[in-house]
Amino acid sequence: MADKAAKKQRGRPFPKGVSGNPHGCARGSRHKASLLAERLMEGDAEEVVRAVVTAAKNGDMTAARIIIERLLPPKKDRPVFFALPGIASAGDAAKAMGAVLAAVAAGNVTPSEAGEVSKIVDAYVEVLQVAEFEQRLKALEERANATYATF
Repeated sequence: MADKAAKKQRGRPFPKGVSGNPHGCARGSRHKASLLAERLMEGDAEEVVRAVVTAAKNGDMTAARIIIERLLPPKKDRPVFFALPGIASAGDAAKAMGAVLAAVAAGNVTPSEAGEVSKIVDAYVEVLQVAEFEQRLKALEERANATYATF
């Protein structure tokens, strides 16, 4: 019966925001696995690289891929060039999206690239709408203040 009352606490033994190790890990300390891998490769790194290069020269496509990925990492994005009309209002966004669609249809831009450009156009239109709303609100406040000033 007494064992049930003295159960081990589960969950968070410390209050929120208070750590059991207030000083934490020392600055600049490294993970044990990283240190072990570094020690294992310490004297053999040059040999490993030479072995991978030799394997690639002998036709090992996996070794060749490793070397190419290190020398020429895959590009994540590329600049796209096509005529995009200016966007001064939310109504101009339709023309801009038409230009994006035309660029995809012409093969100048991939659909995924067009999707990214569309997101940028949408974000810009949102900013324009917020700015327009702010101007309208300011004008209404000024008009309301002028009305109350006459009373």
